[in-house]
Amino acid sequence: MLMILEMIVKDRTTTLQRELDELQAQIAALETALEEKPDYGLGKGDPAVTRWELDYALLQRLKERVASLERALSRMSQGTYGICERCGRPIHPDRLAVLPDARICIHCAQAGEHK
Repeated sequence: MLMILEMIVKDRTTTLQRELDELQAQIAALETALEEKPDYGLGKGDPAVTRWELDYALLQRLKERVASLERALSRMSQGTYGICERCGRPIHPDRLAVLPDARICIHCAQAGEHK
């Protein structure tokens, strides 16, 4: 069982690192694009302004995703990956397959929704 878990963690580490690298490339491209701020001459409805605002929002989301992946990779290296941060129980492998950076088990996630 331990060898299977180690294989899963190794595979997920590779997958998460690949996704992290791709996201960092996207972030670099967006940051370059955002260096040129649009002319606000036409106001907030201007397509260039709207595009800039959408790109900025996307940049923030990508940075949040990178931080989440980095935390998951850190948990993997510390040996705490797959352990719920709230209750300390194992996170089901099916949940980790869908959400590899999950920090809490489904039980704790559902309990948090009902508060």
